[in-house]
Amino acid sequence: MHLIGGMFMLISCLISGVLAFLKFYNGVSEVVEWEVLNLNSTSFVFTLIFDWISLSFLSFVFLISGSVLYYSGSYMGGDKNFNRFMYLVILFVFSMGAMVLSPNLISILLGWDGLGLVSYVLVIYYQNEKSANAGMLTVLSNRVGDVAILLSIGLMVKLGGWNFFFYSYNLSDVDWLIFKLLVVLAAMTKSAQIPFSAWLPAAMAAPTPVSALVHSSTLVTAGVYLMIRFSPMFMTSWVQSLLLIISCLTMFMAGLGANFEYDLKKIIALSTLSQLGVMLSILALGYPDLAFFHLLSHALFKALLFMCAGVVIHSVGEYQDIRLMGCLIKFMPLSVVYMTVANLALCGFPFLAGFYSKDMILEVGFMSFMNFISFFLYILSTGLTVSYTMRLIFYSLSGDFNLNLLKNVKDTDNIMTSSMMLLGFSAVVGGSALSWVLFPEPYMICMSGLMKSLVFMISMIGAVLGYLYNLLNVTYSLMSLKSYFLVVMLGSMWFMPYLSVTKKSESILKIGASMEKIGDKGWYEYYGPQGIYLKFSSMFMMMNLFQMNSIKVFMKMFVLSSLVLLFLYV
Repeated sequence: MHLIGGMFMLISCLISGVLAFLKFYNGVSEVVEWEVLNLNSTSFVFTLIFDWISLSFLSFVFLISGSVLYYSGSYMGGDKNFNRFMYLVILFVFSMGAMVLSPNLISILLGWDGLGLVSYVLVIYYQNEKSANAGMLTVLSNRVGDVAILLSIGLMVKLGGWNFFFYSYNLSDVDWLIFKLLVVLAAMTKSAQIPFSAWLPAAMAAPTPVSALVHSSTLVTAGVYLMIRFSPMFMTSWVQSLLLIISCLTMFMAGLGANFEYDLKKIIALSTLSQLGVMLSILALGYPDLAFFHLLSHALFKALLFMCAGVVIHSVGEYQDIRLMGCLIKFMPLSVVYMTVANLALCGFPFLAGFYSKDMILEVGFMSFMNFISFFLYILSTGLTVSYTMRLIFYSLSGDFNLNLLKNVKDTDNIMTSSMMLLGFSAVVGGSALSWVLFPEPYMICMSGLMKSLVFMISMIGAVLGYLYNLLNVTYSLMSLKSYFLVVMLGSMWFMPYLSVTKKSESILKIGASMEKIGDKGWYEYYGPQGIYLKFSSMFMMMNLFQMNSIKVFMKMFVLSSLVLLFLYV
C-alpha cells in the first residue's frame, strides 16, 4: 500500500508541477465553483482555484507526501495498525489539498478543520498518556484559530459572499480591522507563533513520518499560506507591525530554546518554529512572494531532516536524546550525508536550497523600514540557527561514541534511504531552480559592504560558538548548571509549555464547562430551541384536540365561553 500511495503522490506531484509551470508563464488562473445553497442573495459556494501558487504548493505537498508514504512502509512496517496510519496520512494530505485550492473562507474551513482533527488523531496515535496530553494541547491551541475563521466567516456576510479574492479591495479598508486581526490570529495559532508556540514541540509525540509531513508542507504551513493569500489586505496597516514583532520574537525564542534542547525531534521542531517566524516576518514587511519562496524551499530540506532523524532514531535503539548518540558518521555515512545537507540548507549554506530564499529574505529585510528591535532579533536569530545546527552535528554526528547499547548501527534499510534520495537531490538544487522560475528578473539590492557581509559574519560566529561551547560543556564541566533558572527559562520556550497546561488554564476550562452547562445546555435551551419546541407541541396538541369532534370539548368550550360572556355583560 505504501508503494501505491507513494507512486500516486509522485505522479500527482509531476502533473501539478507541470500545470503550475504552464499557468505561471501564461498568467492564467482557473476558478471552479459549485453553488451549494442560495439564501437571500448570499450564495454558499464551494470554490477551487487553479493558479500557479496553489498548483506549485500542491506539487510540493504531493512530492513530500509521496516520499513520506514510501518511507513509512519501512518505518511503520511493524505496526499492527499500519493500514489505519496510511489512511490517516492520506486524509491529512487531502485536507491540506482542500485548504490550498480554496479561495473561499467556507471551503477553506473544511481543509482547516480537517487538518486540526486528523493532526489530533495522529498525535495520539501511540495511545499513551504523553501522547494524549500532547494531542489535547495541540487540538485546543488550534481550536482558537478555528473559532477565528468562523468569526471571520460571520463578518464577511456583509459582503454577500466569502470569495475573498473578489473583495480584497473592500477588505483592505480600515473598517475591516477586526476581520484582519481574526485572520492574523488564525494564522498565528496554526503556525504556532507566540503565545501559541507550546503545541508545536508537544506534537512531536506523533510518529516521525507524520512530523516530516506536518513540519514541511502541511499543518504548520497552512497559517503562512493563508496569510500569503490574504496579503493584499494587509498593506498600510498597523496589523503588519504587530505581526512583525510577534514573528521576530518567535524566531528568537525558538532559536534560544533549540540551543538548550536535547530531544532530537524537538530541536528540529523548534527550527521549524524559527523558520515560520522568518516567513511571517518578511510577509509582514510586504513581500509575500519571498515568503512563498521560503515556504517551498524550506519544505524540501525540513522533510529530509525529519526523515533522517527517523532513520537515526530507528538505528540507535528508539531513543531521541542526542547525548546518547555520537560518531554516527562512521556507521551511517549515507544518512549522515543527507542529514548534513539538510542542516546546512537550514543554515543558508551557499548554493543549497535554503541559501537562495533565506539570504534574499535577510537582505530585503535589512533594506526595508524595519525598527531596531526587529533588526536585532533578525541578526541574533540567524546566529542562533547556525549555533543549534552545529550543536546538533556535534552531539549526534561527529562527537564521541555515546550509544547505550552494543548494536550494529548501519544504513541497511534500503526503503528509507531510497525514499530520501529525491528530497536530498531537491535540497541541493531545489532553491536555485525555484529562484530561476519564481524570479526571472532579479531583485535590485543596494547595501553597504558591511551590511552585505553581516549575515556571513553572524553565521560564522554562531557556528564557532555553537560547536566550541558544547565541546567545553561536555569536556570540562556542566556550565549550564551554574545559571540553572536562566537555562530553564530559555530552554523551556520562556515557560510557555507550563503556562499552557497550568492550573489557571484548567480553571478556565472549568469555567467554560460550567458556562456551557448553564448557558448552552441550560437557560439557552429552555428559552431557545427546546422551550419553543415544548410550547409549540402543547399548542398543537390543543389544536388537535379541538379538531377531533369531541362533544365533551365542545361542551366545555361552550360553558367557558358562556361564563366569560356573562361576566363581561355583568
